[in-house]
Amino acid sequence: MSLRAQIGPSILNADLSQLHSESQKLLDNGADYLHLDVMDGHFVPNLTFGHPVVKCLRSKIKEAFFETHMMVSKPEQWINEMADAQVDQYTFHIEPVEDVAAVCRKVREAGMKVGLAIKPKTPVEAVELFIEMADLVLIMTVEPGFGGQKFMEDMMPKVKRLRDNHPLLNIEVDGGVALNTIDCCAKAGANWIVSGTGIIKAQDQQAVMKQLKDSVTQAITEYSK
Repeated sequence: MSLRAQIGPSILNADLSQLHSESQKLLDNGADYLHLDVMDGHFVPNLTFGHPVVKCLRSKIKEAFFETHMMVSKPEQWINEMADAQVDQYTFHIEPVEDVAAVCRKVREAGMKVGLAIKPKTPVEAVELFIEMADLVLIMTVEPGFGGQKFMEDMMPKVKRLRDNHPLLNIEVDGGVALNTIDCCAKAGANWIVSGTGIIKAQDQQAVMKQLKDSVTQAITEYSK
């Protein structure tokens, strides 16, 4: 297995009344996957959408890779519903979970890939305990809950530590990632890139996604030598 650069627009900043057409446009413009932010108003202060919306979107978009980013207090509660909505990867925060390993197993048993996410104040050591159970680790580069926040460059040592210790791990960054911050993410070792405002609001989405991907691909080439 070799690392690949993957660009996943966060549709939270899109016009949600046009979710299908906005998502399809992103895919047509070069998105590798769609990053779907699910917030419960409890684990984070914001409230977005749940499995019924994801299921409706899947009924329109058959082929794309869907990652749900579960910013919820009880991620175990929605596993079966998201599997039924044909989600490909279920990425959940470890902070509110008592038995992370059990939730990982349930996600896997439901037929989805496992993503583990940590907030900025959570030390990277907390997620390292469960690396063997995960397909991906998400390092938040803003406080989860709202789009459009300022990128936290001081999260990059977490990414670099994971990359140094796990050369083939898929490492995702999410929050304030755009053309002006992609290079430091790529050099630290992130290969899955979530970008909301930076892609959605761009006049040329295709050009922005290509630049993001080129930066990551070049960095992968460098640290794979």
